[in-house]
Order: sequence, then C-alpha cells, then structure tokens
Amino acid sequence: MPKGLVLFRLAKRNTPASSASSTYWVCSREQSPIPLFNLDSSRSPSPAKLNVDYRIGQLYMISKHSCEQSGVGEGVEVMRNEADMHPQHGQGQLTEKRIYLSSKLPAWARAFAPRFFYVTEKAWNFYPYTITEYSVSFLPKFSIRIETRFENNNGDNDNVFGDTPTPPENVSFLDILSDPIPERHYKESEDPSRWMSSKTGRGPLEKGWRDDHKPIMCSYKRVQCSFEVYGFQTKTEDFIHKSIQDILLVGHRQAVTWIDEWHGLSLDEVREYEQTMQEKTNSKVKSNPCNTGPPAASRPAFSRSISVTDERSLKKMGVTTVDMSESPLPHSRLHSTPE
Repeated sequence: MPKGLVLFRLAKRNTPASSASSTYWVCSREQSPIPLFNLDSSRSPSPAKLNVDYRIGQLYMISKHSCEQSGVGEGVEVMRNEADMHPQHGQGQLTEKRIYLSSKLPAWARAFAPRFFYVTEKAWNFYPYTITEYSVSFLPKFSIRIETRFENNNGDNDNVFGDTPTPPENVSFLDILSDPIPERHYKESEDPSRWMSSKTGRGPLEKGWRDDHKPIMCSYKRVQCSFEVYGFQTKTEDFIHKSIQDILLVGHRQAVTWIDEWHGLSLDEVREYEQTMQEKTNSKVKSNPCNTGPPAASRPAFSRSISVTDERSLKKMGVTTVDMSESPLPHSRLHSTPE
C-alpha cells in the first residue's frame, strides 16, 4: 500500500459579467500517492528529499506526455529550453513551447478559429515555485497565467501565495483515483486502481486512500485568465477550467503509474531524457510543413485584434459588441515575464 499522498483542490472566483476581461483563480492541491517520493517507509519524510523526488517524476512525466500527445503536425514543439535566474527564487529553467491543437478544439471554437494556429507556452521553473503563461497566435486579447507552489503539507495553507486566502466555499478536491478523465486518455496501465509498482511495491490505490496515508506534499496552483472577446467568455472559461482539471488529473495519474520508469533517476539523468524526448517530439510536429516558420516572437500587445475578433467580424457572427473604453471596469493585463 502507498505510504503518502499529494493533495490538490480547485477554486474559482468569478468577475462581474460587465467586466471587459474574465478572470478566475484556481488553487489546487494535487492528490497522488507516495510513489512520487523516494522515501523509506520507516523514516520521517525529509522536506528536501520530497521536493527533489517529486521534481524528477514531474519532469519525466511532462517530457513523455508531450511526446505521446504529439503527432503529425500537432502537439508540442519546444522552441527553447535554457537556464534562467530569478532575483527572488534563484536558479531555474525557462522553456518556450508552441502547442498545435486545432483538431482538439470544441466545435464552437473551431467555428471562428483559423485552420492552423498555435498556443505559446512560456514557463519559468524555479522549483518549488513555477510560473507558466499561455497566449494564442490569433487572439491578442487572450492569455492565461499559472502560478504553482509545492509545499510539504497536507494542503491546509490557504494563503500559499502570500496575498488573499482562497474562500473555503470556492474549493473542490480532485482525486486521481475516482475523478473521471476523458475516455481517450484512459489506459489500464495508468489506472491507479490497477497499478502496482514492481520497484517500490506500492499500489494499487483503494477508496479512501487519501485520508489514511502519510507523508503528504501539496502542489498549489493559481490561474488567471484574461479573455476580452464578448459573447464567448462563459464558454471559454468553462472550457479552460475543464481542460486544466483534465490535464492535472491525467498528468498526475501518469507521474504515479510511471514511477518504475523514473524512480532512482538523478536530475542530470532526467534532463538528458528531457532533451532526447524534446528532439523526438519536435520531429513529429515539424513533419507538417504548415507548422514551420520563424522563431517565436514576443507576445503581441493587448490591442484590438484584426482577426475574427474585430467588431465587424463579430457582428457577422451575431455577437453584440461593446467598445472597450465604455466598460465599467478596466481590463486586466497580465505580465509577460515573472515578477
């Protein structure tokens, strides 16, 4: 049986409907068992050890998952992966990726999205603190900013980012054992209820597992989304919120059930694996000539879009528009670099 877990929870805060931008927050406590950590069950957990081993599993999972989800012309293309320094959080890693996912959009979004487009992901990993930002090539007024902090506790820190505590009523827990995931992502080998680690002897998970096992580590996430296109805010928010939950659930199920693949790796070894998978993934995506082009440019300024988000195009689609200057609340602009 597993000897510990990682808890997470999601919280959503709505902005007034009249606001020019739509903002919500997600505070998450990720639930996954002790296989994330390389600890002797007879010893007390070491905070440093918890952080190091969770980091190994996380890096391995992201690299393998990105490669698996990439195919001919779609998936994740790594533009850069280099060392970076933060004045507060110290040495870290900066990555920039292009994510091609035209076929994965819901029908209502494909109706106004161009045939070929990409999402730009910029991530500053100063583990145990990370910042991730997303922007869309054809929507200058859309962006997502995610802050993550990992702590060695059971998820009881309601002010992990040091500003405004998340109200308890806005919090819901995710369970990698019982919460549903999209059917297309299900694999029996990645099912925690059927999983068994030959290296560690851990698994499978059983109902009520998260209440009984220690040590505990938490991954807290806070997400801010800015979307300034009238008529699509609610659908877009719901789609993003559901997508984030699916990514977290699938990713952490994989990090747990793949433990026999990454258990015992050093940070240098997992970085070598990351580089190998990056080259393999890029090769898959670049097999489509439509995805070639110049190096990724900096995010465009927040200004009126000249694509389908301009007023004339929206009116043709039956969407009522309002001049941004008449909005009762100023729109939120996200920083393009970590603070």
